[in-house]
Amino acid sequence: MAQDIVPIELGLPQGDLVTLWAPRWREDGEEWEAFLGDDEDLYAFPDAAHLAAFVRTAEQHDLIDHPAWQVVPALNVPELIPDDDHSFDLVGVPELVAEEPDSWTISELAEIIGIVRSLADVCELDEVHEVLDATEGFSLLDQGRLPFTGREGERLWTDLSEAVSDKWDTVLDAIDSLVKVPEVDAAVLEQTAEELAAFLEESAEAEAGVDTEAEDLDEDLDTVEEDDEEEEPVGFWGEVGIDPIKIVTSDKEYYTLRCYLEDEPVFLGSDDRIDVFASARALARSLAGKELADTDLAQVSTWDEVLTKATAGELEVEVDTDNTYVLAGLAEDLAEGPDAIDPTQLELAVELLTDAADWADDDSVSTALSSSESLGWLISFVLHPDPNRLAPSPPFDTEQSEWRKLVETFENRLRVHGK
Repeated sequence: MAQDIVPIELGLPQGDLVTLWAPRWREDGEEWEAFLGDDEDLYAFPDAAHLAAFVRTAEQHDLIDHPAWQVVPALNVPELIPDDDHSFDLVGVPELVAEEPDSWTISELAEIIGIVRSLADVCELDEVHEVLDATEGFSLLDQGRLPFTGREGERLWTDLSEAVSDKWDTVLDAIDSLVKVPEVDAAVLEQTAEELAAFLEESAEAEAGVDTEAEDLDEDLDTVEEDDEEEEPVGFWGEVGIDPIKIVTSDKEYYTLRCYLEDEPVFLGSDDRIDVFASARALARSLAGKELADTDLAQVSTWDEVLTKATAGELEVEVDTDNTYVLAGLAEDLAEGPDAIDPTQLELAVELLTDAADWADDDSVSTALSSSESLGWLISFVLHPDPNRLAPSPPFDTEQSEWRKLVETFENRLRVHGK
């Protein structure tokens, strides 16, 4: 399977350098991974202009036989600027592990360790593998925050931090020593430098314009919101802070409830199982009984108001469009690629799967959707379009398979009432 060739930035002792990375792809029955380089050298450049000048003229390097290479020399300079998801600050790792192991810290560290492992694999850096394999915490980062909670989790994080303090220089020196900054054609570099300067100037002007427009828009929105607060009724569900939601799978439709407490999702359910019903009326009838007495939503201060209204037969379950999640058909669309995918449908589906997993303390979704994974890269490309990014290349069989696993895990979490 031909994967993308991705511009990345590496924060190294000699500075922030850009290069190209080809994540794992399968060809002729074998799996490959590569970086831009030649033999034992890793080629890296001070900016995208130098990188563009090199790829437009170079005739020999390790990516020349990659199935997607023919696309790269034709890219413009902005398309070779690494995005934030592919900027890896290796020098900043000691500072990172000095922080508390929250989800953001662990996610960022996992991505850095992932690219370090790839460099060690491709460039045969045994000393780097020795550092990473000697401490258990490095291998658990992809599982998210859960392994680093509790007393045992604190020990793992402490051991990892001490390993970084004692041995991270070994990792940096090994990778830094590989880097070579090749000379590029001066005439081509002059052209690519102009392209980069023009792009940066346009971006700065656009940002300045957006900031001005945003200030004006904020003022207008503040006025509108004040008017809305005075004129538009919130409705019962808005008052209690709980949302009815509708889930459309490949063969069924289900109704349930969800809210957010301190930005954390809470579903109608218990023991990591979400209680769902075949109709809005069936959900309302169930709320009127005692069937859902142990639901996690009982911790919400307004829950008794919902039960009182349901018991009186006055509860109407109405679902807003923003709370309708259609999973049906997405796997097939993912198999066809970005142009076949409805971004709104995908964004809502990702929200639902992520919320359900977070509620159940399950990190499988966040791991699968990280930008270092092929599915996460495809979804990120669809939801956050950026002209500077290379489009994912087909086939998308792996991405479709991984998405189906996530949906299957979610559907297995549903506790269906009144089948």
